[in-house]
Amino acid sequence: MKKKLLKGLGGLVVVFAIAAVAFLFWPVSNADSPAPENDEPVDAVFIGGGIMSVTLATYLQELEPNWNMRLYERMDGVALESSNGWNNAGTGHSGYAELNYTPELPDGTVETKRAVGIVEQFEISRQFWAHEVAAGRLGQPKEFINPTPHMSFVWGDENIEYLRKRHAAMIKNPMFYGMQFSTDNAQIAKWAPLMMKGRDPNQKVAATYMPLGTDVNFGVITNQLTASLQRNPHFQLQLSHEVRGLNQNPDKTWNVTVHDLKSGKDSTVKTRFVFIGAGGAALKLLQMSGIPESKNYAGFPVGGQFLAFEGADIANAHVVKAYGKAEAGSPPMSVPHLDARKLDGKPVVLFGPFALQSTKFLKEGSAWDLFSSVNHNNVAGMMGVGAENLDLVKYLVQQAQLTDADRQAELVKYFPTAKREDWKLVTAGQRVQVIKRDPKTGETTLQFGTEIVSDADGTIAALLGASPGASTSPPIMLKVLAKAFPKQMAAGWETRLKEIIPSYGQDINASPAMTNKIRRQTSQALQLPYLEVPADLDPNAAQDVEISPESPVAPAVPVAPVESEAKSKLESPNANNEMQAL
Repeated sequence: MKKKLLKGLGGLVVVFAIAAVAFLFWPVSNADSPAPENDEPVDAVFIGGGIMSVTLATYLQELEPNWNMRLYERMDGVALESSNGWNNAGTGHSGYAELNYTPELPDGTVETKRAVGIVEQFEISRQFWAHEVAAGRLGQPKEFINPTPHMSFVWGDENIEYLRKRHAAMIKNPMFYGMQFSTDNAQIAKWAPLMMKGRDPNQKVAATYMPLGTDVNFGVITNQLTASLQRNPHFQLQLSHEVRGLNQNPDKTWNVTVHDLKSGKDSTVKTRFVFIGAGGAALKLLQMSGIPESKNYAGFPVGGQFLAFEGADIANAHVVKAYGKAEAGSPPMSVPHLDARKLDGKPVVLFGPFALQSTKFLKEGSAWDLFSSVNHNNVAGMMGVGAENLDLVKYLVQQAQLTDADRQAELVKYFPTAKREDWKLVTAGQRVQVIKRDPKTGETTLQFGTEIVSDADGTIAALLGASPGASTSPPIMLKVLAKAFPKQMAAGWETRLKEIIPSYGQDINASPAMTNKIRRQTSQALQLPYLEVPADLDPNAAQDVEISPESPVAPAVPVAPVESEAKSKLESPNANNEMQAL
């Protein structure tokens, strides 16, 4: 009997092993696809109707208005996943408040390199959106971008000292001129009254305040740019169409097989270039392409939830985006923030994020997504990354067990007088963190950022990853253009791009003059506040200045559109005298 039992168990192990091998080696591409409906390839196909695909399509339509392009989206409209306003924090990521972008080094100094890089990328986004407003592709700026100061808020002696050092390091850069620091409760209460009302007066707190921050509705941008693209007869948008096959032809073109979710019919289009901008689904589509580069990637899905306050008394009282510091041992994605938002035409306050454990790659995806992305190329790396990131796994397990009372306990650390009946729990978009294997060393790591993956010929490109994501879609798509179209870039596209992005190829943070030139232009076009950086800004000065209610600080002021650069220099309001008085 015992022998039979062991024999039976051995058989099950063998069957399981065979099934596992078959699963890991199962092909992901659709080999049985209809013949292409077009003999002459279209110029570009975009997969996914989010801000990334639409931004790249907008660039290409401006550069080559006669190109034939098609965009396929599986849902009934564009911007219904991660780009939707309710599915992200809406932060115009500029490095002003996000403390995870400025780590404290072992020697005690604060590293600002990444924050500078991110603020420069967001300035490129501002230039792109300003150009699209002028071109009539985007509507009134207030419909999609609004002035919303960015704050960092901490408590405890160690965190306060870190924030003081961070502020001193940041203001050495022209692009962070105007950032204020304070440990004065009264001053911080002026910046964010909801965060200070009801707080223990003996608790030591500190904050930085940047008046140039913004709140951005990426869903509105996506919808407006899509409407503009559709005015060109060479562009086609196909909704409720899911891409189920990617096969490359001998001439380097691609056959893209699409399933009509309403009619149930399949069709194939031949194209010279494919862009995969499908958010969390991009990984599986990249694997479907079969390009060698796809073998180096895997993904780890993480969902998010926010507490939403829609009552006018709360929404009108909090007008900043206030970022805290993640608890020790927590991943960067867990940084708590209390955000002023503008959604559906009204002010809203969101607090979070709270992680949501899920195996889906999209909010409207399948629970099978994670498992179907595992294959023989990435399974070992995924297991290794899992073993190395047990803190993240533990964090997600803990988050899955949170109750409303637990969420309320976290909330009152930032909003002491908050009441449970004032908020509702909303589920945000799904994010897929990149797991990447270095093809040279074989080392696999978990990455918290965005990554462009393309084949050697530049015929296909995919965007993987998450934050800062949508905020930096225009500079990210510039990188796609450089990777996929190097000949066209050299033959004239770069000249045209300099008209769209005036700072193209330049370091905006290099000098006060360059910072002022670019910010003045975008502030005028997007109706945003502006502070002129003094030409003689001393990076070694004003290291330990604190702001109190009595400090002579003038706020940033909106810049009205002007007729010329000369007039701008004469009439642009700024706070030079007051700021230098600090």
